[in-house]
Amino acid sequence: MLLSLNWLKSFVPFDGDIEELAHRLTMVGLEVEEINSPFEYLKSVVVGKVVECAPHPNSDHLSLCKVDIGSEVLPIVCGAPNVGESQLVPVALIGTKMPSGFKIKKAKLRGELSCGMICSQKELELGEDSSGIWVLSEEFSNLTVGENLISALGLDEYVFDIGITPNRADCLSVLGIAREVAALYSLPLSLPSANVQEVDTPLNYEIEIQSPEHCFLYQARLITDCKIKPSPAWMRFRLIASGINPINNVVDITNYVLMELGQPLHAFDRRLLSGNKIRVALAKDKEKFVTLDAKERELLATDLLILDSEKPVALAGIMGGENSEIKQDSSEVLLECAVFNPVTIRKTARRLSLTSEASYRFERGIDQLLSPFALERSAYLIQTLANGKVLKGIAKKEPRPFVRAVIKFRPNKSSDILGVEIAEDFSFTTLQKLGCKIRKEESSWEVEAPSFRHDLQREIDLVEEVGRIYGLDKIEARLPKVSRTLKDEQDPKVLFLRKVKHWAKGIGLQESINYSFVGEKDLDLLGLEDKEKRVYVLNPLSEEQNVLRTTLLAGLLYAVKTNFTQNNKRIKLFEIAKTFTKDDNVETLCQENNRFGFVLSGSRYPENWPFPKGEFFDYSDIKGLIEGFALSFGLPEMEFITRKEHPFLKPAVEIIVGDDILGFMGLIKEDIAKQYDVKDGNLWYADLDLDKIFGYYLKWTLRFKELPKFPASKRDITVVCPLDLQIGSILEVIKGVQCKILEDVSVKDIYFPKDKAVKNVTLTLTYRAKDKTLKVKEVDKVNSNIANTIVKKLNVSFP
Repeated sequence: MLLSLNWLKSFVPFDGDIEELAHRLTMVGLEVEEINSPFEYLKSVVVGKVVECAPHPNSDHLSLCKVDIGSEVLPIVCGAPNVGESQLVPVALIGTKMPSGFKIKKAKLRGELSCGMICSQKELELGEDSSGIWVLSEEFSNLTVGENLISALGLDEYVFDIGITPNRADCLSVLGIAREVAALYSLPLSLPSANVQEVDTPLNYEIEIQSPEHCFLYQARLITDCKIKPSPAWMRFRLIASGINPINNVVDITNYVLMELGQPLHAFDRRLLSGNKIRVALAKDKEKFVTLDAKERELLATDLLILDSEKPVALAGIMGGENSEIKQDSSEVLLECAVFNPVTIRKTARRLSLTSEASYRFERGIDQLLSPFALERSAYLIQTLANGKVLKGIAKKEPRPFVRAVIKFRPNKSSDILGVEIAEDFSFTTLQKLGCKIRKEESSWEVEAPSFRHDLQREIDLVEEVGRIYGLDKIEARLPKVSRTLKDEQDPKVLFLRKVKHWAKGIGLQESINYSFVGEKDLDLLGLEDKEKRVYVLNPLSEEQNVLRTTLLAGLLYAVKTNFTQNNKRIKLFEIAKTFTKDDNVETLCQENNRFGFVLSGSRYPENWPFPKGEFFDYSDIKGLIEGFALSFGLPEMEFITRKEHPFLKPAVEIIVGDDILGFMGLIKEDIAKQYDVKDGNLWYADLDLDKIFGYYLKWTLRFKELPKFPASKRDITVVCPLDLQIGSILEVIKGVQCKILEDVSVKDIYFPKDKAVKNVTLTLTYRAKDKTLKVKEVDKVNSNIANTIVKKLNVSFP
């Protein structure tokens, strides 16, 4: 936001130090990023008087002028057709660097000496007129010959470039910042004139709002007999200082009021409108519309349009239409002043990548109660500067009248939160200065927020306002009171989650940290039929982040894709974070679940010597990680049950302890993996419910046992099994034998013979006694019994 200090002073009589004002504005949250001198390039341009003008002897279009600049009379050769004696003109002295980059030098033109340049508006970038020199005496009075042009024309010496935060839409205008200055310096605030003189002809116009949820207020005035011409100098200068190029008086007035009051307006050429009706309605899907920048836009059914009786004439709140713009021969102006739903304007502007000064303000919220004044101010200026006749009456529809926010405020709360003693009178005076209406009660106040402060909704917002004006920089830094000692135990769940993260890093997984927001299409791609449980973001950063994640996989897949793009094909990633599902039974209406997800893809070993090549992650790797996790965190014995159907895994295996499903694991379906550049289909994923696991972790007690004193004896058993027989079934049979000297059983190898629908499973059994060294015959007898039991109870055989 570029703030003209000359413009600001028309609202508040500020005459203090510029640097000090910039500092105070910054301290109250309106950061002055830079102090500019927009007309610095005019410092060597002065007011001159043409005292003599004669034809050039060697040219039929040049003139020899003698120009008085106060300190001396300069010879200047001028080619403008309108130069003449006694004119007051802008003179660029030798050494001046023009906006075009051209530097003024002493020169001879057709043999005659020229020591300067008489300039046009266009050459000085103070207007669009380039037909001749700028005759200052035709627009200005009481000019002093030799005076610098900046001071002579009252141009801004300083312009603040202020960074406005999204919550302070009220400060996107000179009036808004003037309110802050008035409050900071206890200065009176005055509004500009808006004294409209209506003619007797009544306005015959109808407003129809077909989408009241998108348009809260629409009003219009009709002004006839307008004369389209350049704006007066004072208006042009203020617009230029604010970064806006002047166009013509009517268009400039709408831009001027936008910058002055923060209310966007639009002027239609009444001759180009059909009928006596303005409609506000949603566009038709894929409807085409040409905006003022001469570009055709394809609209959606969610975009809001302004229409006459037959056709669309403006993209509501963003840009007018080419078919109704003000032109040089326009004489009748229909002036629009409206308040639109910020969300509607924001979505359309972002989708079309079409941002304007109007949409920038509509997206953040407009002062609905100030809008009628803004309409009157604009009509008054058109009446004054374009000689227009304002018809009697205003066409107006307001389907949603503005309701002020009423906030309960406890005066002592300011002192409690800010940490300094804030007098009750100071809080009362401050809130009043900021436009609040206050009704005092016994222990609290009822504060009515002003219509231009949409950000004041809660008591803490009022505390912040009191703190801003008091001066947050005046509050000394101090450590908060700590009620617990540093030796107190931390939250056990936080410690548990931290331990899980350390475990994951310790076994070689790399942590991935992703946004909690994902795109709905990402969840749909995973085949999740959970739309009724999804938590949608009301104001998403983009369509790719419009819903809270219901699974960690959505974010991890993007991390996998990023790694593959950077040619890292060996993936070992994990994430510990929350997922979110809609739940009307909790206070926040959103159930949060701590999950532990990890993905494996690519080569099992690093691709360099001495590691073996050609081995890739498979089911045994991901299952081994789950089993290692169970051992490290005290989980009871787990079951792994294959599921026939799963939205994104094939195969999919559930991890079960008792009646609890603690998670699942498996291979990502190939068609889904390809969407994230995993073309070989080798992408394994596991997902654990850490909230359930935490319950088991709290019950886990570490027990220590004496190290064995006697040696172990190992035996291998190989059985031929059907392909569908789970190894867990074999282990269950072995466990059922209840042999006291059997210490451990592990799978040594699984072999799949060619052309046979069987598999050979080799198990290693470890035997050990606590009180003696086992004999070979003793071990062989027990091992033989176990082997025979397996063959007897299961559909297996020996090779």
